[in-house]
Amino acid sequence: MSGDILVPMSLFLAIFGVVYLYLSTRNKERLALIEKGADASIFMSSRQGGASFYKVILLNLALLLMGIGIGAFIALILTTYTSLNENGLYPATIFTMAGASLFVGFNMTKNLDK
Repeated sequence: MSGDILVPMSLFLAIFGVVYLYLSTRNKERLALIEKGADASIFMSSRQGGASFYKVILLNLALLLMGIGIGAFIALILTTYTSLNENGLYPATIFTMAGASLFVGFNMTKNLDK
């Protein structure tokens, strides 16, 4: 019973901790830059590239999910037509195709910047 509550609570606390650390660090960096006399326009320039940030995230997420699907499909074909052990084949092909899709996404992201 306590395991049912402990897992979601620890997941929530981990996510909360990462977000809190990110926001507090960003706030401290901005305050340090303002104390040194940096112009406030440097904070606004990061928002102009916000649309491209979402494009990059969406592109990489789409390619990752397609890579996972293709990896599962290839593993299914290999287990059907070969005598390979499916316990090791599924994770291997899924991770390989997911990594290949992220590599393709990285190269496509470089082309978006041009």
